[in-house]
Amino acid sequence: MSVSPTPDAGRTAQRRRWATLWRWFDTSADAAAAVDQPQRVDWVRAIPFAAMHLACLAVIWAGVSWVAVGVALALYAVRMFAITAFYHRYFSHRTFCTSRTVQFIFALIGASSVQRGPLWWAAHHRNHHRHTDTAADPHSPSVHGFWWSHMGWFLTVEGFRTDWSRIPDLAKYPELRWLDRFDTLVPIALAAALFGLGALLERIAPSWGTSGGQMLVWGFFISTVVLFHATVTINSLAHRFGRQRFNTGDDSRNNLWLALLTFGEGWHNNHHFFPGTARQGFYWWEVDVTWYGLRAMAALGLVRDLKPVPAWVLAKAEH
Repeated sequence: MSVSPTPDAGRTAQRRRWATLWRWFDTSADAAAAVDQPQRVDWVRAIPFAAMHLACLAVIWAGVSWVAVGVALALYAVRMFAITAFYHRYFSHRTFCTSRTVQFIFALIGASSVQRGPLWWAAHHRNHHRHTDTAADPHSPSVHGFWWSHMGWFLTVEGFRTDWSRIPDLAKYPELRWLDRFDTLVPIALAAALFGLGALLERIAPSWGTSGGQMLVWGFFISTVVLFHATVTINSLAHRFGRQRFNTGDDSRNNLWLALLTFGEGWHNNHHFFPGTARQGFYWWEVDVTWYGLRAMAALGLVRDLKPVPAWVLAKAEH
């Protein structure tokens, strides 16, 4: 004789389903799980990440236009700068100063990159510098292999957690804490805005040959996926390929091609030797687009006190 589920059991199951869905939007949900199985891939939270990659295939039906590709390239550039200049050089290393307003604006742009919130990003990056290329480094290719260092670590239970002990200087800002907790809302808003823009252009400028779906696919999905994989090459490739100017005791390397792709982040051996400068290309011939952008912002009064490369650092260089 079968036993029907009780109303309480049904409500419990429904609450669990809602809790599972809520974890996609609230990064603070289920934080206790990180203690029990920290290196387990959180497959539920990984679903949107996988779906974003699959959505790029919709380009087969959406087609292509110069305006959609142009928007994709522009969003790649703007968001890459937000990641490299602010998520990395500002939030993670505090290599310059800015106002609270500019701080939040670029935190918001960075969050639209689907690389989580600025506090999460800074906490994990500071941990990487503390344990570079050791077993405690979450994304060392020499320890964990290429694919894990490239994106596997990003999808673990521990990987979703923000280590607040690493970022006491940033945690005092409630707007950054909110953005870190609900970082998924920003990409969703960007995707919706791009779809709306494409639909509007289809109506008022049909000769441009774009649409809501096309703008969504190119401007959000393709641009964001390329941006993500370009960013994480610094984890997976810049610790494998290139040359070492400084003896840093780790596998960090300088790589021109990665520097071009990531607006200067490819001068990774420079950075690991002296992370306390806003400039990662230490010499004029080392192209560092982020540094040029910061110099322009300083000229406009938007940022200040850009920390330079000290003379003693250059004296240590092994050319």
